[in-house]
Amino acid sequence: MKMFPDKSIEIEVDSIDQLNEAVKLKPDLILLDNMSVEQCSQAVLISAGLVKLEASGGIAISNAKSYAATGVDYLAIGSLTHSAPALDIGLDFRKEK
Repeated sequence: MKMFPDKSIEIEVDSIDQLNEAVKLKPDLILLDNMSVEQCSQAVLISAGLVKLEASGGIAISNAKSYAATGVDYLAIGSLTHSAPALDIGLDFRKEK
């Protein structure tokens, strides 16, 4: 961090025990990987605003509101990209006479 002060530090955790360790390091962001809504609520309490939190994994449009209500700062919803339907758009030019 001292050598690259402009670089953000993000730590990914998949358990509350890992979160407890990561918060002590004060990274810019902690990614809560595949945690339940209840675990995300607990993570918000543990982090106490010291670090930004992003919930990721298993989040869809149908349950995003529940995750957002936990107080995490960001949601990563993979279905927006990997499950989005394709849209085929054509652009044809015609020469005017």
